[in-house]
Amino acid sequence: MNRDDYGLYRDVNLAGIIHRMRWIEPGTFMMGSPEDELERFENETLHQVTLTKGFWLAETTCTQAAWRAAMDESPSYCKGDDRPVERVSWKDCQDFLKRANAMLHDGGLRLPTEAEWEYACRAGTATPFWFGDEITAEQVNHVNRNGKGRGETVDVKALPCNAWGLYQMHGNVWEWCQDRLNHYPVRPVNDPCSAEEGCGRVVRGGSWVSWSWLCRSACRDWYGPRDCYDDLGLRLARSATEE
Repeated sequence: MNRDDYGLYRDVNLAGIIHRMRWIEPGTFMMGSPEDELERFENETLHQVTLTKGFWLAETTCTQAAWRAAMDESPSYCKGDDRPVERVSWKDCQDFLKRANAMLHDGGLRLPTEAEWEYACRAGTATPFWFGDEITAEQVNHVNRNGKGRGETVDVKALPCNAWGLYQMHGNVWEWCQDRLNHYPVRPVNDPCSAEEGCGRVVRGGSWVSWSWLCRSACRDWYGPRDCYDDLGLRLARSATEE
């Protein structure tokens, strides 16, 4: 482990491809969105969540180079070693994790839970985006209100990171979470995990083909576990107990 201005980090080496992970301290936050947040959805019920254990989260989405190191090829539409891998399904991600963990002496890589993802995205903030209420192309790769965008993904570190050193939690590619989609509780909860039933898997963050409101910290969407599109990617997580 090492430390920099953003806190503790550790590097994961996948066949020579270095993937940096940031330590996310345990804590309590308000998950979802307040009723007066513009363009919110009904499934974003505001509720208190406590994560009792810290965890590691990759500072970027999984790159095409990292995916190729484990899977030998990249299915991505927008090509580039330092761009996020996309066109990967939730099932594909499970195969990748199995192979990537087999390459490491201590394994433990997984997808983040939905609660972990939002907690990390917010980095202590309560606004629609970690940087405030408004969104610009200089901060997020998305489609603006005039229907204009970059028309492709960008490198995973091309745009600013949040206070915890996490890049592009908003936009570029949707990120698969481990959870099945579920209704939020009203009461405070500790360490929420996936619903036992349902086939839809949660994705978070919005993408390069998403409107601004779909890139909000609280926004939730879902796809079937075998769905794969050119704006679906992943970000690696690792439990503290797997150090």
